[in-house]
Amino acid sequence: MASTLSQADVDRLLVESSGQIRAEVAGKLGGEIDNPALTEAELRSAQDIIRLMAKDVEVAVRTALSKSLRRATRLPHDVALSMANDVEAVALPILTHSLVLTDDDLIDIVRRGSNAKQAAIAGRPEVSEPLSAALVTRGDETTVTVLMRNAGARISEQSLSQAIDRFPDSDAVKESMVRRDALPVTVTERLVAIVSDRLREYLVVHHKLSPAMATDIVLQTRERATLDLSSGLDWQHVDDLVTQIYRSGRLTPTLVLRALCIGDMAFFEAAIAVMAGVPVANARILIHDGGRKGFAAVYQKSGLSPDLFPAFRAATDVIDHTKFDGEARDPERFRARVITRMLTQFEDFDPEDLDYLVDKLGDVLAAA
Repeated sequence: MASTLSQADVDRLLVESSGQIRAEVAGKLGGEIDNPALTEAELRSAQDIIRLMAKDVEVAVRTALSKSLRRATRLPHDVALSMANDVEAVALPILTHSLVLTDDDLIDIVRRGSNAKQAAIAGRPEVSEPLSAALVTRGDETTVTVLMRNAGARISEQSLSQAIDRFPDSDAVKESMVRRDALPVTVTERLVAIVSDRLREYLVVHHKLSPAMATDIVLQTRERATLDLSSGLDWQHVDDLVTQIYRSGRLTPTLVLRALCIGDMAFFEAAIAVMAGVPVANARILIHDGGRKGFAAVYQKSGLSPDLFPAFRAATDVIDHTKFDGEARDPERFRARVITRMLTQFEDFDPEDLDYLVDKLGDVLAAA
């Protein structure tokens, strides 16, 4: 091609002094610099013109140039760095998108730049671990939230822990961390202790936790919300939670067993229903069938181990026939009765399940 500027562009620049005209030309140059048809001489000419325009006194001109060049791969590094250190209107498009800037450039800007510049860098399509570490160390709450929400950001275990240390009371930071695709177990365990019940449930469903921890999180969360057996339960909440856990592959026999261990019949009923593929209302009737045939049938359809059926049967019998007496520590004594009955069936228990039941029995007896 003959030139990066048309004759019309040249004529307008010769007779017009307004920044608007220069801004229009800046936008055009940005669109052409990556044109593979440019000769070496034309590319050098275009880059020289861009260098001049990057020093224009009008912010609008420099902003138009930045927007048009934000994804240009042939943008000179010195120009990209100059615009990145310019006022925010000029810098943000380059900081958000330009691949010409190096990690060292960006880390330096994170250390010296404004919160808006830091947040722009945190939202880049890709963020390396060293860069994310700088953002977690220097960035404000908004910046760290943007970083945690960025699926293209690689964040080390140390930086994730540092984010918790810096913003332990920030719901935005904690939720954005919880909803990342993957988290180290150590970070997950820290989050468990400080996030809401809703986010704990999300952690259980979407992140790797030890079976015992996952169990305790779900059951403790459910226990706090709905274990008052003398009042109505939020059935829809229970059903939704159990269905979500089932679809994620986390509705294990151990979790179902341990739900009964604390007397959480609502969770157990929903679990049997979803595993057997029957409506929860139907499962509830079958489980509490006085003739025992109903429970045996729905249990068999659920796919749970036949060896554990006596333990489940014993626990449901206790729950069905035990009433709270209103005395002190009533819930703890109720659970102790449930666990004791389950332990009478210990011959077929997995050792880990048995250990869990014994530990829980010790906990509730100590509390009672």
